[in-house]
Amino acid sequence: MLRYLTSGESHGQSLITIIEGIPSNLNIDVDNINKELSRRQQGYGRGDRMKIEKDKINILSGMRGNVTIGSPIAIEIKNKDYENWKEYMNPVEEIDKETRMVSKVRPGHADMVGSLKYDFKDVRNVLERASARETAARVAVGGLCKEFLSKFDIDFTSHVIQIGNHKLDKSFEFDYIKKESELSQVRCVDKEYEELFIDEIKKAKEEGDSLGGIFEVRIKNVVPGLGSYVHYDKKLDSQLSAHIMSIQAIKGVEFGLGFEMASLKGSDIHDEIYYSKERGIYRKTNRLGGIEGGMSTGEEIVIRGVMKPIPTLYKPLNSIDINTLENYKASIERSDNCALPAACVVAENVCAFVIAKFFIEKFGQDNMKDIIKSYQNYLERLSDRGWKMDTKSI
Repeated sequence: MLRYLTSGESHGQSLITIIEGIPSNLNIDVDNINKELSRRQQGYGRGDRMKIEKDKINILSGMRGNVTIGSPIAIEIKNKDYENWKEYMNPVEEIDKETRMVSKVRPGHADMVGSLKYDFKDVRNVLERASARETAARVAVGGLCKEFLSKFDIDFTSHVIQIGNHKLDKSFEFDYIKKESELSQVRCVDKEYEELFIDEIKKAKEEGDSLGGIFEVRIKNVVPGLGSYVHYDKKLDSQLSAHIMSIQAIKGVEFGLGFEMASLKGSDIHDEIYYSKERGIYRKTNRLGGIEGGMSTGEEIVIRGVMKPIPTLYKPLNSIDINTLENYKASIERSDNCALPAACVVAENVCAFVIAKFFIEKFGQDNMKDIIKSYQNYLERLSDRGWKMDTKSI
């Protein structure tokens, strides 16, 4: 079973991740994982923290000579900013508890409810862990899973389709998105909308406000049959949804046409099935986003997530002091004012973990040789049933 655990605070010494279930004899290119971390830190609208941190992984165990050995892999990402915070955040020595204390809770953040739940007078105990800084650890996990999935031609990309009031309604091919999104400051593949998005972010920043929006993740070359219809937690879309929703500030998820389906008839939604000798079983549309009955169909998986505007505002909202209950303006922490481009990258990587988890459950876990053999046998059986995998041979 593939699983992971993260630990660490936003201004603590490090983020630590332990991932268990990666098969043995998998060659890992650490530079590829570091590139994922770098992608997460980019994008117009990011805050000053990104100028401080240059995230890189340090693999502590579970590998020898860049090859996995089947045991849990421990990954460290150091926080460079800890040097500025160690007198407030040292985990074992005496610290200054007053200077950086926070008590004026921010509406929309974990501040108030976390303080009530865990009985804290200093909200910093909450915000340090609730911070989206934690997603760096999850991107490292996703980067490792992408290394595994790349051996089977499974690929990921993402782009921003809405920021503020501007929404991109055009459709684009996977390869075009993968290329053009990396060239855009806001991961927008349309130059006209890229300028509109940037103008929206500039305006919000000048007003001390923040912006949310919608991103789209695309996953291609996923074989049919990952996931299952037999139980709620075995459905691929339920797990992808859960992991997308676990990203800080995400408030909605949809697949394919998503909420648009509410206004359409069944004949306008479902993807008709065809067969030809040349193509095998195929579809002309992908309105359901590559998943039927909780299982991958072999079509591209298309997921969108809605990100709310970040709750740290430089024109803070009305709130209270959690200790005195007096009315105040909420506290201000250093923050982005739009993090949609980063959310894209995080979403890609949490999806990579889910796809890898279901892939390993179906094709085996111990070592790469057995998994590849099992996968090839499955493709041969599908071919006998009329379905063809349109990728290079494994």
